[in-house]
Amino acid sequence: MKVTTNPIQIFDRNLLRRRRDRAAKDIGEFDFLLEDIADRLVDRLDVIKKTFPLMLDLGGHHGTLAKRLKGRQGTETVICSDLSYRMAAQSPGPAVVADEEALPFKTASLDAVVSSLSLQWVNDLPGALVQIRHALKPDGLFMAAVLGGESLKELRDALMNAELSVMGGVSPRVSPFIDLRDMGALLQRTGFALPVVDSDTVTVDYSSPLKLMQDLRGMGAANATLSRLMKPTRRGVIMEAAKLYHEKFAYENGRVPATFQVIYAIGWNPHESQQKPLKPGSAQARLADALKTEEKPAGDKAKP
Repeated sequence: MKVTTNPIQIFDRNLLRRRRDRAAKDIGEFDFLLEDIADRLVDRLDVIKKTFPLMLDLGGHHGTLAKRLKGRQGTETVICSDLSYRMAAQSPGPAVVADEEALPFKTASLDAVVSSLSLQWVNDLPGALVQIRHALKPDGLFMAAVLGGESLKELRDALMNAELSVMGGVSPRVSPFIDLRDMGALLQRTGFALPVVDSDTVTVDYSSPLKLMQDLRGMGAANATLSRLMKPTRRGVIMEAAKLYHEKFAYENGRVPATFQVIYAIGWNPHESQQKPLKPGSAQARLADALKTEEKPAGDKAKP
C-alpha cells in the first residue's frame, strides 16, 4: 500500500536533536516517565504469545526500553536507535543514530519495532509508519507509546493565559500531540493489519509548576515547534504562568498535577496467516437469538 504524504513541518528536528544531546548527560535524573511507560509497553508485549528474535527500539533515548527488551525470552538482538548520538551511545547493546523520518533498515529485516515516547515529535508520521511497516518482516509487530493531545493540558492553559495577561497575545508554548482516533486511522491508512489503539492517563505530582518545566527541559522534551517564540520567554510570563497554574490546579497540600495522556498503538505487517474478518452474511449465529429478541427487517420500527 503506497501512501503519498506532503507533511506540514511542525517540529524543528535539528533543535530536538540538539536538546537530546544536551539532556543525555543527566537524563537518568529525569527519565521517570520513560521508565514508567517502558514498563507498561513490556507488560503489553508480554501478552503476545510470539517471539521476536530481532527487535528495534525506535527513538529509544538512552536505552530505557531496550534494557527491558533484552531480557525477553526468544529475543536475541535489540537495536536501539535515536536521533541523538549522545543518547544512542548509552544504549545497553547495538545502537544506531537514526531519524525516525528516514529509517536506515532493509525491507523485511526486523521482527518487531517498538517505540516509547518519540514518534509524537515526527513531522511526517504517516511516512514514518510506512517505513516501519516496510522494515518489518511479514507478520512483524509494531508497538508504540506516544503522547496524546490531552498531555500537559494544565501547563498549556497556564502559559496561554499568562502570555495573554503579560504580553497581550499568545504563541505556541507546548508542542501539539496526536489525537487517539487519528492514531488508529493512521495505522489503517498505512497498511497495518489488526490495529489496536488505547490510552492511559498518567498524572505526575510536582512540588511546583517550575519543577515541571525544569523536568521537561531535563528530558529534552521542551517545546520544539517551528512556530515557537524565537527569543527567550520573559521572566514575567513564566512567573505569571506558575501563579495561574497553582491557583487553578493545585491540590490542598500545595502540590500540582501534570497530566500525560499516553496513546498505545499496535499493528502487524500483513501476512496470510493472520485472522481475517468474516465475509458479510457468513455468520453462523443470529444476534437476535443471542439477545432473545425478535429480529426486525431494516426499515421497520420497533414497537414502543
